[in-house]
Amino acid sequence: VALSNLEISMRALCELGEKDIEEVYRREKYIDFLNRKITDYLVKVNEIELPLADARLIGGLFHVVNDIERIGDHAENFADSAKDRIERGIGFSDKAKKQLHDMTEEVVKILEYSLDMFTHRDPKHMQDILTLEDDIDERERKLQRAHVKRLTKNKCTPEAGMLFSDTISGLERVADHATNIAFAIMDP
Repeated sequence: VALSNLEISMRALCELGEKDIEEVYRREKYIDFLNRKITDYLVKVNEIELPLADARLIGGLFHVVNDIERIGDHAENFADSAKDRIERGIGFSDKAKKQLHDMTEEVVKILEYSLDMFTHRDPKHMQDILTLEDDIDERERKLQRAHVKRLTKNKCTPEAGMLFSDTISGLERVADHATNIAFAIMDP
């Protein structure tokens, strides 16, 4: 649900789909509900005396649930930015939209790999995840530098620049959460 919400929110941000924005908000309420219910259940399970391996797994699950909830929060932030773009008439260039689309594709891929690793308890995607994490970090740095150049050359409004900068920073943080999810299966 969080992965799907990320994709919908980024589509809303680039294409300004009001129905997509509302869908993100609706799904975020569900993500928050699941987060509370799963966390409550994990607390109850954690009160039981468990074998060490199971106790470690429960500890990892707490972190994974939190990371997934945070990804949902970032998607909601992107929907808020889309709403802001609509209300304030803030435009994005085609180039900026393409850059956001390309970065989103990488972030979706790292999240899919991480969720697959976690679900199947199989580290087969670890190297892909580490490579993608480095690529996403570098992409964020390059896009931030390019953004500053556009601002200084008056090729971008400060309002659009702020939303763009916040979005690429948020996408990079989503990739960090995805990496955390992948590492949750590794032995401490």
